[in-house]
Amino acid sequence: MSGASPGRSGIALLLRRPQPVDVADLRAVAAAVLPALSGPRLRSRLVERRGAGSLVELREDERSVRVHLDELADDMTRAGVPPTEEGIAGALRSWVAARPATDAAAATTGIAVLDWTGPARTAVGWRVVVRRGAAVVPWTPSPAARAAVQRTRSAALDRAAALPLDLRIEGPVALWSHRAAPLLAGAVLADPGRARGRLAAAGLPLADIHAVVTPHRPVACAEPAVAARLAGQTVEDCVTLPWRRLSTLPWS
Repeated sequence: MSGASPGRSGIALLLRRPQPVDVADLRAVAAAVLPALSGPRLRSRLVERRGAGSLVELREDERSVRVHLDELADDMTRAGVPPTEEGIAGALRSWVAARPATDAAAATTGIAVLDWTGPARTAVGWRVVVRRGAAVVPWTPSPAARAAVQRTRSAALDRAAALPLDLRIEGPVALWSHRAAPLLAGAVLADPGRARGRLAAAGLPLADIHAVVTPHRPVACAEPAVAARLAGQTVEDCVTLPWRRLSTLPWS
C-alpha cells in the first residue's frame, strides 16, 4: 500500500514552513556586519564564548543588550527571514536599529507620537520615540533622566509639530500619513492649530473636527458624524478624539 497523500493543504503548509536560520551562518554574518554598525556612541560586537554559546552585544550610553546567537537565530526563523547571507544581514541590521532608545537620543531627536496606553487598546497617549530609518523605537527614561523628562517631552512635541506629513483629502475626510514610518502619522495632532490651517488650505475647512486614531495607521480627520461612521466601519481598534481633547491627552 502506498502512503497517504498529504493533500493540497498539507503541501501548502510544507511550502510555508520557514527555513531555519543556521547559528553558524548567523555567527559569520554577525562577525562581518556588526563592526560596521558601531559608531561614536554605539558599540556592537560578537562575543565568542566557548561552551556557553556566543552572544551579540550592543552598548550605547546607558543602554545595553545581550542576546544569545541561538535565540536570535530562532527569532529570525520564526519571522521568516531568508537563510541567506543577504537576508540574515538585513535582519541583523533591522534588529540593531530596533535597540532601546537612549536618553541622549530622545533629548536630541525624539518625536512625540500617539500610541496605545495599554494592551486593552482603548485609549491613546503621547509617547516619545526615536526614529532610525524605518524603525521607530519608544523611549523609556532611565532613572538618571527623570529630571529631564518634561524638557525632553516638550522638545519632542515641537519636533512632531514640524514633521512633514502627507495629507490626502478623500471627500469629507482628511488622511494624514507618513510613508516610511506609519506610527509618525499621529504627530500631526501635536499642533492642532497648524493641522487645522493645513486642512483649510487644502479645501476642507471644518468647524468641528474629530480625529480617528489607530496607531501605526493614517490619522483620519472629519466632522463628528463622519468620524463616527469611519470608526464604526473599521475592523481595527481605534479611538475617536474631539479636537478639544487633544491638549489633555496623557503621556504614556
